[in-house]
Amino acid sequence: MTLVVAALTSCEKEDVGETATVSLAGEWMVTVDLVDASGNVVMEDPYGMGYVQVITYNTAANIPTEMWISDLGNFWDFTAKVPCDASAQTFGSSSPLTNEAYECELTITDGKVTFGGTLSPSGVKADAIEFYITFSDDDPGMRYLMKGYRRTGLNGGAK
Repeated sequence: MTLVVAALTSCEKEDVGETATVSLAGEWMVTVDLVDASGNVVMEDPYGMGYVQVITYNTAANIPTEMWISDLGNFWDFTAKVPCDASAQTFGSSSPLTNEAYECELTITDGKVTFGGTLSPSGVKADAIEFYITFSDDDPGMRYLMKGYRRTGLNGGAK
């Protein structure tokens, strides 16, 4: 009898749940524009890169007040732990953050995720992301606006 109970108990599924930053986490396709101090676009896509991939994901602490953000080396090669507010879908810090990809600091400000806030290039409604970013090893005054959409996984023509 004990053997049967043990066998049935071991087959139960455990509810894994969601991470603390699930509302902010994802794979994003973003454009990079050079902006002035007021956030006005000075030059669209100054490096001719088109869309670049950025990912946001939970930290090991699994708390709603911090997350990782990385461009996986697609733009500047940055990976940083950034303060966030998962319930408000915002992130950023006016204080410099350590770049874990290589030795430099970066600042991310005014980050936000808007559910259903944009369209993907194929016309599918998608979540939007945008944030400003600066790097300590860039020319003074260089500030970038990264904005785009959460990757939907749908192919180009799907609507």
